[in-house]
Amino acid sequence: MQTTQPPDGRAKAFRHEIRVTWGDCDPANIVYTGRIPWFALDAINAWWEHHVGMGGWYHLELDRNIGTPFVHMSLNFTSPITPRHRLICAVRPIRLGETSIEFEVVGSQDGTDCFNGRFISVFTVADVFKKQPVPQDIKQVVEPYLPVA
Repeated sequence: MQTTQPPDGRAKAFRHEIRVTWGDCDPANIVYTGRIPWFALDAINAWWEHHVGMGGWYHLELDRNIGTPFVHMSLNFTSPITPRHRLICAVRPIRLGETSIEFEVVGSQDGTDCFNGRFISVFTVADVFKKQPVPQDIKQVVEPYLPVA
């Protein structure tokens, strides 16, 4: 479930649906903690794919030579995740620096927030792994979705 967000919908988030399976769970019958960052990264990749091209990070890295390695991730857990409902990850870029981007991801099931996280990555020239400024075309894509200061 990927919805198109209008540029004037700054408060709205891109939504990505994840099918949680039995194999994602631990012996306590809830999602294994290590899967949650994977779910969030999958949702961010879907955001990139929707906004800059098929393949998301793969497209940026291989076709455009733009890397976006993570320099920070933080997660807060608020409710267990299970296979009972789809996990809806709401993704929003919340900050764009000179060389970095920060995303917020909120995961919820059946109307209940399960986690929220912040994810910061830096833009690099992929083949030499050297930091670079945010490419102008990406800046133009991201800026309309940033929170209004």
